[in-house]
Amino acid sequence: MANIALVLTVCLLGFYAPAPSLASSSNNNNDDDFLQCLSTNIPSQLVLTPTSPSFTPLLVSSIRNARLVAPAKANPPLCIVTPTNASHVQAVVRCGRRHSVRVRVRSGGHDNEGLSYRSTTPNGEKFAVIDLAKLHAIHVNPHKATAWVETGATTGELYYRVATAAPGLGFPASVCPTVGVGGIISGGGIGLMMRKYGLSADNVLDASMVDAKGNLLANKKAMGDDLFWAIRGGGGGNFGIVLSWKLRLVPVPPKVTFFKVAKTMEQGAVDAVTKWQTLAPALPDDLSVRVVIQKSKATFQSLYLGNCSTVVATMHSRFPELGVTTADCKEMSWLQYTAYIYFGDAINSKPLEALLLNRSMTLGPFVKNKSDYVKKALTKETLEKIFLWPNGAGSGQLILEPHGGVMGRIAADETPFPHRRGVLYNIQYVELWNFNGAPGGEVTPNWIGSLYDFMTPYVSKNPRRAYVNYRDLDMGVNKVVDGVTCYVTARMWGERYFGPANFWRLSNVKRKVDASDYFRNEQSVPPLSI
Repeated sequence: MANIALVLTVCLLGFYAPAPSLASSSNNNNDDDFLQCLSTNIPSQLVLTPTSPSFTPLLVSSIRNARLVAPAKANPPLCIVTPTNASHVQAVVRCGRRHSVRVRVRSGGHDNEGLSYRSTTPNGEKFAVIDLAKLHAIHVNPHKATAWVETGATTGELYYRVATAAPGLGFPASVCPTVGVGGIISGGGIGLMMRKYGLSADNVLDASMVDAKGNLLANKKAMGDDLFWAIRGGGGGNFGIVLSWKLRLVPVPPKVTFFKVAKTMEQGAVDAVTKWQTLAPALPDDLSVRVVIQKSKATFQSLYLGNCSTVVATMHSRFPELGVTTADCKEMSWLQYTAYIYFGDAINSKPLEALLLNRSMTLGPFVKNKSDYVKKALTKETLEKIFLWPNGAGSGQLILEPHGGVMGRIAADETPFPHRRGVLYNIQYVELWNFNGAPGGEVTPNWIGSLYDFMTPYVSKNPRRAYVNYRDLDMGVNKVVDGVTCYVTARMWGERYFGPANFWRLSNVKRKVDASDYFRNEQSVPPLSI
């Protein structure tokens, strides 16, 4: 406690002091020196600066949220590096440290606030982006049920390579195939197999990374237990740059079953979701049923690791109100399911390779996300208010992901992801709207904020929890004191993502491996001051 008190004192005393930073002495010569340093260590075609015609297309190529395109282009990085091996990543870090340029790292580009490729501070610190898309090799060992996966691979690539190299094996991760493997594992990685096999991060056996000094740590032994613990769910961009992950693959049957049932309020949607809250976490581990609520309608989507007749019988016995029949089911291979849940019937007209190996996706509307964890079931009356919450100018959506199963049997400190025992489900709030260029149109409409405020009494408390892969800058941003980010102010958001004990441990790991706070962003883990 004495150490924490000292941290509080230091942060509070320095809270309003000028914040010297790595780049405080940076100038054009410094920037030129940094680029020159890169040119002597990395092939020129792998380093793009804003003067290159390919720079802006590359910058926006993996931005998945239209809300972030203009901010990213308005304050672009000094350069984007697309490394093809570990030495290139090491060179960027070493050149950056030598010439006072920080780096931000992206794999898939799905981060909700875009912190892997943009700064929210106009004319702030100079930074470069390391885009890991070219580091996407996947090596599957069917006999040992493992795979080494480079961090720039997408989950779609991972699913395809695993299923084709080792039929009968899969991996628990995202339902979106263009999410980067590095990003989802760094934050934990929830999905429809987590009730059976845990998070993506729970199935990491080893890793390799470049640390804050530019050293290559080839495996977990070189990292040490604490750092290896931290990278498996402690958030991206905090401790170094993970280059590859050794994953434990999990058994999947020859056929899995996906079903989808939609209900309007008139058809009993509110009653069904009311019951779902406590039923879904208690279902057999092989069965996961999530809910998407939009426009006063609930859509129940399920993955069952087995055949249609069995899941229909289970649902008839446990959840007859949903009325699941064989007509609602689709039996398919696990690989087909990974495409179907995202692309729907498009899998009937396009090969799986085209759907799962394609990194590109059409840039959609503006998006804002928030998240919550529910430990006590909401009443029917509360759910009715949620179903009828006015959308206003945007289009609101809630995605409810059930926990329970193995998630409730893993300790909260096994990895940095703490949302385990006692959690009924996670809520992802999504607001989507179109921006026509009119002044003020880039501001988030009020549906998500007003509903989030309304939910305060009904979700987890002290602190109100959130999922780091649904990053939300509304919860707070870092303050810099004496050149490093401050632990006490970071607790506003850090303890909500990781819990107080895990966040303290993450900050202590940060102090050990990156005391000068080289890897930092608006919500990066600060080094603990003692």
